[in-house]
Amino acid sequence: MQIHSSHTAKDATLRIITILLVLASLLLLRKPLLGQATPLPAKPATQTITAAPTRFSVVIQGTKGPDVLLIPGLASSRDVYAAETKLLTPTYRLHLIQVAGFAGEPAGPNATGPLLAPIVQQLHEYITTNKLHPAVIGHSLGGLLAMMLAQAHPEDVAKLLIVDTLPFYGMVFNPAATVENIAPQAKVMGDTMRNMPADQFALTSGATAAMLVTDPTGLKLVQASSAASDRNVFLNAMLEDLATDLRPTLATVNTPTIILYPYATFEGPEANVTALYTTAYAPMPNAKLIKIENSRHFIMYDQPTAFDQAVQTFLRSNQ
Repeated sequence: MQIHSSHTAKDATLRIITILLVLASLLLLRKPLLGQATPLPAKPATQTITAAPTRFSVVIQGTKGPDVLLIPGLASSRDVYAAETKLLTPTYRLHLIQVAGFAGEPAGPNATGPLLAPIVQQLHEYITTNKLHPAVIGHSLGGLLAMMLAQAHPEDVAKLLIVDTLPFYGMVFNPAATVENIAPQAKVMGDTMRNMPADQFALTSGATAAMLVTDPTGLKLVQASSAASDRNVFLNAMLEDLATDLRPTLATVNTPTIILYPYATFEGPEANVTALYTTAYAPMPNAKLIKIENSRHFIMYDQPTAFDQAVQTFLRSNQ
């Protein structure tokens, strides 16, 4: 598909950078505009977990049917899937992940050192120890983790549903970007976020949060999860995300995959947004892109009916 890459990059940059910046601002702002957030309570598991991971926790809901593993995104709680969980538990057994250090979850070993590869390794151990072969759903950073799992351990994953994730976020700066040539920008971004006073975030958080989600309830939940996250875990995960490029090996991922991506008119021409995702996933042999209209990053909040329809279709498919 032929695209005008410079326009695509410019149109997409605002959206992706806004996602990163607003989540950082909400994290560092310990008193969100909508009230002081408290750590979100963990829900009890409904059955015994054989493997006890330390990089994330797992809550199981539903006791019958095929297994589905759901991974939330950067600074997000497993409760991002709460509405969908209610619809799926009568038919599926859900394994709801929450990364240590996000949304009130203690940081544990994620407090220092690499994050993404160790999380993927523990996902693999959890799946194999419990003799699972799940469909995997991942949103944002969770989508990146899901693809990394499918690359490293293709036998673990029956199929993938990726929700608003790119295999390399650096391509929004430049379609020809590499990890090396965006590293200086990533470092500046990380340093700025780490050192910026909370009051500066407070001035803009209310306006920029709306760039992530338009649903009022969803907005409050995004703010609460971000504010309850560990600052270092959040920033380190964000920077590691920006330093991860799955494109060189994307062609080797044969797992049947659906990619959901949102479109809202503020992003500019729809064709340019679609071209960004189409180009990003072109090497992936069994990938199908589905656009969700009138939605921002948190599709499950902005368009819950469309999101459920996509999830149900994905889970019922024979792929």
